[in-house]
Amino acid sequence: MRALVVYESMFGNTKAIAHAIAKGLETWVAVDVVEVSAAPTFLGEDVSLLVVGGPTHAFGLSRESTRRDAATKTAGPLVSTGEGIREWLSRIAHSTAGIAAATFDTKINKPRLPGSAAKAAHKRMRWLRFQMAAPPESFFVTETAGPLVEGELDRARSWGERLGSAWASPNNAAGLGSSEG
Repeated sequence: MRALVVYESMFGNTKAIAHAIAKGLETWVAVDVVEVSAAPTFLGEDVSLLVVGGPTHAFGLSRESTRRDAATKTAGPLVSTGEGIREWLSRIAHSTAGIAAATFDTKINKPRLPGSAAKAAHKRMRWLRFQMAAPPESFFVTETAGPLVEGELDRARSWGERLGSAWASPNNAAGLGSSEG
């Protein structure tokens, strides 16, 4: 049994969240963390939990055009420079039977700001017949390029611990909450 955390990140905020989630999961299970361009499109039998996350762009998962726009928002290098989570999910080739999954995103911390990459990924993964172990989770940045809101790395680690605990328990069917989100 192994967990795989796959992330897309423009400015490094989502990457930091992915690693914090993995730190929490490590309490319960072996974890690999990979940037989406290095993620396998076939999940082996040893992967029993898949956690997927990316930044919220234009109210959902990034697209080529929104990634190009993000590149104009920084003078520094981007973390993810190729395809994103949206494209990766469309290429997954495996049976998802028995694989639990959860999604997360990063988004600007503004009240009532609509949209979520985590919700969009959650919906796609349910369609792919993953067993959703938790509702989508958002972690917040102060501005488009960051930084993360204070305390978000700790919150991500705690979320990873709770996810790992719920998933690893003998009666993990309940997960962390409703999978209907």
